[in-house]
Amino acid sequence: MIAGLTAADIAEITGGALRADPGLAVPGPVVIDSRETAPGAIFAAMAGDHADGHRFVPGALADGAALALVTAEVEGPAVVVDDVPAAMAALARRSLEVLRERGEITVIAITGSQGKTSVKDMLAGVLGDQAPTVAPRGSFNNELGVPLTVLRADADTRYLVVEMGARGIGHIAYLCGIAPPDIGVVLNVGSAHLGEFGTPEITALAKGELVEAVGSGGVAVLNADDHRVAAMASRTAARVATFGFAGEDVRLTGEVTTDAAGHPHVLARVEGADRDLTVAQLGPHQVLNAAAALAAARAAGIATEAAVASLATAGPRSPMRMERHERADGVIVVNDAYNANPESMEAALRALAGLADTAHSVAVLGSMLELGERAREDHEAVGALAASLGIGRVIAVGDHAEDIARGAGAIAEVAATPADAIRTLDRSLRPGHVVLVKASRGERLERVADALLAADR
Repeated sequence: MIAGLTAADIAEITGGALRADPGLAVPGPVVIDSRETAPGAIFAAMAGDHADGHRFVPGALADGAALALVTAEVEGPAVVVDDVPAAMAALARRSLEVLRERGEITVIAITGSQGKTSVKDMLAGVLGDQAPTVAPRGSFNNELGVPLTVLRADADTRYLVVEMGARGIGHIAYLCGIAPPDIGVVLNVGSAHLGEFGTPEITALAKGELVEAVGSGGVAVLNADDHRVAAMASRTAARVATFGFAGEDVRLTGEVTTDAAGHPHVLARVEGADRDLTVAQLGPHQVLNAAAALAAARAAGIATEAAVASLATAGPRSPMRMERHERADGVIVVNDAYNANPESMEAALRALAGLADTAHSVAVLGSMLELGERAREDHEAVGALAASLGIGRVIAVGDHAEDIARGAGAIAEVAATPADAIRTLDRSLRPGHVVLVKASRGERLERVADALLAADR
């Protein structure tokens, strides 16, 4: 956040009522979890589904917060606003405006139906090797996550990477109003949130709001292998850079291979020269994510050689995204339980197939949410894909477990709960087994991965 703000400044920017000494110094950061309170912080009290943040204001102030951002009167220094997320957005918008006025900062925004967090992590690694970089923690990609990310930037920040998700038309346009992008990256248009969007065409309409927000002096980085994304070139005034096997700026060529650890390799042609693109994340699908990160890094002014070198070491920074763990007994657990849709399920299963032979591969699969009318069909297809790839065993959990098992056939078994899945695995895992855990976030299937990795095992 910009330095030198006072409580009066916060009230003016957010349009709130000041309940503090106007000259009170508020150096930041902004937090929504009182456990993350730091000296001088603004504690934004959110009224959540499970707890009202206003209850934690006294504790946050006692732990050193300078100011509370609230919607109700509280004891202690505060700014009372009508809407806390909107106030955070206003504060982030103004903070970025001042940072741009005072120095050089490049904003790179990323969207897509899947792969956003992987590309964000890769790009943050590449850019961070060159200059101070701020990127989202985890998957902070909504009306709270974007302001929180922007507000971590300061006068030293050279690159600001933001991840943008959407649940409907207008969402990404709103986020771009908070963090207007210099570079906009669109990865793909898939099946994620079809229950909300309805059709891939409406999803594309929403995702394309990102490139519409990039000005004529910026760059729109588009996936040439996805026809809906490639068509977004007509929706932007920015220069267009494309990536993928059909890409012009970064073209992947030849066969994708993987090493013993599951890290993929491919040739990438940039400006007529081939480079060996090695990706420090699991699965063949990561080469396309790496191509996106390489194209975005080049658009930000990073030399190709430097970006390629960084990608070879830019492993996952966010939890539960193809996290590879090896137990003392030799069992490997791949925790990819943060989210799932048909495309990401396919990518994860193909990665598992490359990591272990039929006798040693186990896929623990939970439900994919927000698929709408295609839910049953898509879950059956995931099970069928696992069988066709030669996965040795599928343990299906959740509301659509029967659908997954129906598609997987003889290799499948149904666990009524994650606890049942854990007990089944405890009885059967042996050294050399590789276990993939994958489901939508609402299924909380990371409990299976966590149990398998518990210290007492």
